[in-house]
Amino acid sequence: MAYKAEYIWIDGTEPTAKLRSKTKIIADGVEPGTWGFDGSSTNQAEGRSSDRVLEPVATYPDPIRGGAHLLVLCEVFNIDGTPHESNARALLRPVADRFAAQQPLFGIEQEYTFFQGSRPLGFPDGGYPAPQGGYYCGVGADEIYGRGVVEKHLDNCLAAGLTISGINAEVMPGQWEFQVGPLSPLEVADQLWIARWLLHRTAEDFGISATLEPKPARGDWNGAGAHTNFSTGAMRENYAAIIEACESLGRGDKPLKHIRSYGAGVEARLTGAHETAPWSEYSYGVSDRGASVRIPWQVEIDKKGYIEDRRPNANVDPYTVTRLIVDTCCTALEAADLA
Repeated sequence: MAYKAEYIWIDGTEPTAKLRSKTKIIADGVEPGTWGFDGSSTNQAEGRSSDRVLEPVATYPDPIRGGAHLLVLCEVFNIDGTPHESNARALLRPVADRFAAQQPLFGIEQEYTFFQGSRPLGFPDGGYPAPQGGYYCGVGADEIYGRGVVEKHLDNCLAAGLTISGINAEVMPGQWEFQVGPLSPLEVADQLWIARWLLHRTAEDFGISATLEPKPARGDWNGAGAHTNFSTGAMRENYAAIIEACESLGRGDKPLKHIRSYGAGVEARLTGAHETAPWSEYSYGVSDRGASVRIPWQVEIDKKGYIEDRRPNANVDPYTVTRLIVDTCCTALEAADLA
């Protein structure tokens, strides 16, 4: 007997990487092992030297195929054993290890938009739906589009053992969100990539597509982000650590360094309108969805908790955003003796 292992990896497409996958048949009782692929077809190699290596890093039950079948998340390596330049997970690993004692946790809110053909789901042919207002967390066929896909995706994520903490309809028609976490940096990034793969794969069966484009509809429509909630052990016990984390994200070259790695097209989304701060300015505030970083109102009352970086795009690489936030905030907390 044998089972199907769906090997999943992140390719080298720029400016926004794509998910790739292929199936391997493995004998029962045998763990998924090293495999290879043609990197010249995924923007990860040239044709004259195209072999690239897949190294499994995490496995999950496959909710699409069921049974003993698996989803296998992989890192991409060169044939000499070095991480491929597109392998952002390899850059996160040492940072996560260095600051593990601070117990960093993340919850990432993944927004996305369904498309039917060339238009967002719910946009009539040749026109536009009613203005934003009733779609967010709405109900009814006149305001909600794609719920069947959303519910099936949620079921698939839960069956895969992912730490999904919720879903909701978003501000623009056809736009939705799911939340992954709270989890450690590597775990939240791994699970977000798997949840993204399951989103695209689930939508296939409904004949629609899902996009992580940060501004899927031009004009007076909300963009799509990946608001990133972050805390350390100290932040979960000490308000001074909350403030220091917020301050650290705004020091020196940190705002620009982060913004440049928060997803392609960030300038189109972070305009200062539609619940965003301008991409070129850094700010933080309590209960302020127009700030770069929000301190939830309950955190100020409790004097402990977490912060929300509202700048990352929906298409951000979760390995990159978690690495940057951990490195910036944990370094500052350590220096301020607040770790």
